[in-house]
Amino acid sequence: MSQAGMIMEFVHRRRRGAELFLLVLALAVGVGAYAAVGLGVDGEVPTDLITYGGWLAALVVIAHLVVRFVAPYADPVLLPVVAALNGLGLAVIYRLDLAEDTTFARQQLTWMSLGVALFVIALLVLRDHRVLQRFTYTSGLLAIILLLLPMVPGLGTEINGARIWIHLGPFSFQPGEIAKLLLVVTFAGYLVLHRDALALAGRRVLFVDLPRGRDLGPILLMWLVSLGILVFQTDLGSSLLFFGLFLIMLYVSTERAGWLVLGTGLFIGGALMAYRFEPHVRVRVDTWLHPFDYYSDAQGATSFQLVESMFGMGWGGLLGRGLGLGMPERIPRAESDFIMGALGEELGLTGVIAVILLYGLIVERALRASLICRDGFGKLVAVGLAGVVALQVFVVIGGVTRLIPLTGLTTPFLSYGGSSLVANWVLIALLLRISDYARRPAPTLSTEDDADQEATQVVKMA
Repeated sequence: MSQAGMIMEFVHRRRRGAELFLLVLALAVGVGAYAAVGLGVDGEVPTDLITYGGWLAALVVIAHLVVRFVAPYADPVLLPVVAALNGLGLAVIYRLDLAEDTTFARQQLTWMSLGVALFVIALLVLRDHRVLQRFTYTSGLLAIILLLLPMVPGLGTEINGARIWIHLGPFSFQPGEIAKLLLVVTFAGYLVLHRDALALAGRRVLFVDLPRGRDLGPILLMWLVSLGILVFQTDLGSSLLFFGLFLIMLYVSTERAGWLVLGTGLFIGGALMAYRFEPHVRVRVDTWLHPFDYYSDAQGATSFQLVESMFGMGWGGLLGRGLGLGMPERIPRAESDFIMGALGEELGLTGVIAVILLYGLIVERALRASLICRDGFGKLVAVGLAGVVALQVFVVIGGVTRLIPLTGLTTPFLSYGGSSLVANWVLIALLLRISDYARRPAPTLSTEDDADQEATQVVKMA
């Protein structure tokens, strides 16, 4: 076999066996953490450990089998990393349940089951990601409708100061989690069609080619939409996420640094306007800058959650107190907004860094799929999905560690929240579909086709 043939064979290995091995390690992390919580709190393993471990293993095995048969060339690292994060998040939520006498972990496992079910459906139904390009503007329209739903009287509801939830019977749902996936499809489809025009340079200022004035419409529209979300829904996190996502995809599509300069200027201007005219944003910024000045008002305010998380992570130190041996229940709503604070207290800085590295792996594998994907739409969708994960993790962990003001987003796969967990499982299904297409061997011509093509070339040369 030639060297080129050996390289092609290496590149196009399916690696499903490696995925299965990594999934076993991921299950060991999730089930082991669950058992460690029981030992730390009660001095014995939980009585439902076998049932819990069996349910978790069944979900992971089902997901693996579907990937094995319908996306055999997909990235072998994504699913194990997600399984490890989801299992660890369940264990931390269970630890908070034991302290607060709640049942969030059981509900989260149910949401995980729904997420895996939609993950399977997405892979079975969507056999080619390029089909999504046909629904570029339909996806945008649906995203706008979903973002407006919380503003409908009687349907939307305000929780913790943000109006981003809707009630459907006994369930509450955050439509923005689905909207972010639809917006990725919309942005990718739009930029594939218009990137040549958007890449044209305008006036040059300080060695940077700014875009032409006639091409500023899309970024100004997204800027206004983001400000609208901030003002009318009081949702700082989603506002940052949507505008940052569009800016990343616009820059990757056009390779023009001028868009980054312009986008940064718009972001700074919007942030200053929000701080000046939006009380919710002003409180978040003041709490970030001076958290201990507001700590005395323990029940109303503003910084009690942040300061308790800082105390907990400081107490955890480098290696943590151990699962079940800290006091993360002192942090209000630790299972959702501040799960990284609870994790940092009991697993320490080492555990936090390990989790960040897992998220980094998701982003890296998504960008790798984008690099080797053979169509522009798939490249941009993969970049957009990587950007969603990266931005969300940055603003959440940055807020918990007081690097930036708190934004209110959930930590992907870790935090309690059904809409977030389900949407992120669908996100991983899309990434696996794109990576399967990108890693699959390119179709080769048969021997007869090669001979016919060679004969045609000879005739043309003659």
